[in-house]
Amino acid sequence: MSTIVDWYKDVINNKCHPYTQDWFLVSGPGPLAVILVTYVYFCLSAGPRYMKDKKPYELRKTMIVYNFVQVLFSIYLFYEGLMAGWLHDYNYSCQPVDYSDNPKSIRMAKIVHFYFMCKLTELLDTVFFVLRKKSRQISTLHVYHHTLMPVCAWIGVKFLPNGHGTFLGLVNAFIHIIMYMYYMLSSIGSHMNKYLWWKKYITMLQLIQFGMIFIHTIQLFFNGCNYPRPIAFLLLLNATIFIYMFGSFYVKNYRKRQRTQIKDEQINMAAKKVE
Repeated sequence: MSTIVDWYKDVINNKCHPYTQDWFLVSGPGPLAVILVTYVYFCLSAGPRYMKDKKPYELRKTMIVYNFVQVLFSIYLFYEGLMAGWLHDYNYSCQPVDYSDNPKSIRMAKIVHFYFMCKLTELLDTVFFVLRKKSRQISTLHVYHHTLMPVCAWIGVKFLPNGHGTFLGLVNAFIHIIMYMYYMLSSIGSHMNKYLWWKKYITMLQLIQFGMIFIHTIQLFFNGCNYPRPIAFLLLLNATIFIYMFGSFYVKNYRKRQRTQIKDEQINMAAKKVE
């Protein structure tokens, strides 16, 4: 037991990035664990029980403001990610972690920390679903995604706040600009639905995102890049799981529905011919 404790202390205190170890919510995993356990408990148990005999909260104005703020956050993250490395300085094949106090590396570290904080604010997505009694939206994919991403972001800011793995945050920020723009427009009212025909393409973009991350990460196993292999493996595993889950969601909600609609149209056409 003491060996495990010693190993844990060594990882948390000695293997972390020297610049970020004392940043807000970064020193240890305890605060994040409490936040995520509370989140899961509220969204899957306490929240639904609280709302059982209550009318759904409307929250329309709140949702518009919240989604607009998330769009701004995502634009900022994408811009800063480009400026701090990915537009000019970073190598897309191999970008080792910089443990120095280089200004651009510190800039990227601050962005990764802000990305981590954004992942925590995004937990409100599910809280709003609970308060609006949108239980169908609280899927296994949704809860898994919203629980795992803060963990990934915490590992990033704690141990690897710059370098190859930050590509995930860059691509994710770009996707979230589009995604939260859609959510904001849909929150305005039903009269906006005719302009939101592109909803299904958001899931396709999510799949493309994780495909890009998979390809970008798998290079590390073949080009001799000085990047931690365990982290690269976790990135690959994470991307693979999300490709499977988002792919299953897309097939279930769009491809099968499309086939059903085509069959219904064929039946209707056949019925009209008989008439």
